Amino acid sequence: MSSSLAEIPVDFEPLDILCVAPHPDDAEISVGGSLLKWHRLGQRVGVLDLTSGEPTPFGTPEIRRSETQVATKLLELDFRLNLGLPNRALEATLDHRRAVAEVFRLTKPKVILAPWPEDAHPDHVAATQIIEAARFWSKLTKTTMAGEPYHPPRIFYYWSIHLKIQPEPAFVVDISETIDEKMRAVEAYASQFVTGRTLTFPTALDDIRDRARYWGWAIGKAYGEPIGSREALCVNDLGAVTGLKLGTS
Repeated sequence: MSSSLAEIPVDFEPLDILCVAPHPDDAEISVGGSLLKWHRLGQRVGVLDLTSGEPTPFGTPEIRRSETQVATKLLELDFRLNLGLPNRALEATLDHRRAVAEVFRLTKPKVILAPWPEDAHPDHVAATQIIEAARFWSKLTKTTMAGEPYHPPRIFYYWSIHLKIQPEPAFVVDISETIDEKMRAVEAYASQFVTGRTLTFPTALDDIRDRARYWGWAIGKAYGEPIGSREALCVNDLGAVTGLKLGTS
């Protein structure tokens, strides 16, 4: 787990997927099962946390870092970096845009994951504004930004725990085989979900699992994670999209 851009080597092997999260635990909550599944399919997967997520009622920066290290190992991430931007005061400034764009230029992800643009948490809304602008900025030439010009080809969106509506997703990832690891990664953040909290049903942990169960039901599986898109998707093989065996071959 890296703590600064300087720790990203010049010969860094590009990422396939980079999930950008406003706070440590957002990636685990929203797409933890998907990230682990994709890693196990042989894809290079990383997380960029924008803030420390602190202060919170029962957490400290030290506790949150320790929890993040545990969750990172559970999800078998190839890369993780925290930019240390201001929690509770995240804004779509040029400095924040530049910081994220530099990570894109240095890690060259093919796919970016960002919070769905509509959200109850101001940090999440600002994060998506920063991410979308940074995606454009990362391709700029004649700049003092670190790294080489690069434009991430695709951006998708995940649903936050704060999102009380359920937009129609572009697709749902079957995480039936990784739901237990996902929940363990979420539970690693004890300061956010256990310490000082009531254990009366339903807890926040129950809510996270139940949402995954609902989206699994929606696709005929045990558990799922919804992914949104605001760009058209190219489809060549309906069999691959639907999971059906089509044709005679």
